Amino acid sequence: MIGLFLGDTQFSDIVLNRLIKLKKNYFIIDFSKNNKFKKKKNCHRISIGKFGAIIKLIKNYKSNKVLFAGKINKPNFSSLRLDIKGIYYMPSIIKAAKCGDAAIIKEIIKILKKEKINVIRSTFFNSELSLNKGVYTKIRPSRKEKNSIKYGINFINKLNNLDHVQAIIVKNLSIIAIEKKGGTSEMLSSLKKNSKAILIKYPKKKQDLRVDLPTVGIQTLKDCKKYNLKGVVLKSKKHIFLNKDQSIKFANKNNIFISVI
Repeated sequence: MIGLFLGDTQFSDIVLNRLIKLKKNYFIIDFSKNNKFKKKKNCHRISIGKFGAIIKLIKNYKSNKVLFAGKINKPNFSSLRLDIKGIYYMPSIIKAAKCGDAAIIKEIIKILKKEKINVIRSTFFNSELSLNKGVYTKIRPSRKEKNSIKYGINFINKLNNLDHVQAIIVKNLSIIAIEKKGGTSEMLSSLKKNSKAILIKYPKKKQDLRVDLPTVGIQTLKDCKKYNLKGVVLKSKKHIFLNKDQSIKFANKNNIFISVI
């Protein structure tokens, strides 16, 4: 029995549909904004402040494995109702929240580990969503662009204190934009329309790759076209690629390279 902590975004639907197709036994703790999984079987809506209820539910299902999928937003801590375990664990979650949504998930994982519950990687049942090394488009990065990509990756790997940074824009050995808490789309909106730059979405060295993988999809490629980016760079098997075939087709049509390193 697999426990699914599901939030918003298309990825949570993809994970759930795969488990249904595989006929796996599962239960859901729905953390989406509007309870979008309420019609699915074994679905439960429990506040993040009710840690006692969450732990009890997992153990009642005789499960010791859970999986996180989809965006789980920071709660309004002032309005949360807490049970006893919630009172015990909430200070550490509030402290983690100062570092962003990803830090909240990391803290929840620590708590689950204390309760002898393991978190498996979000792509455990969906390995097709991660690409191996290679260039997946007709257009390939030039030698000059490869040098800029290497420069950008080295830059990301040094940002140990910025948990929210999973993407940068690089051009001519210069970093021209850095992802902030608003995400990749907000970062791209800061660019000039004809940027001719490169988007790098890369995990950091200390990132928990079970739950916090850089994600791209068709909307990412449409944004790249809008700002005239030259290409997108990902790390092999350490990302989530949604709408893969559609995105590669779109990239080829618009002379954008997709490179996985």
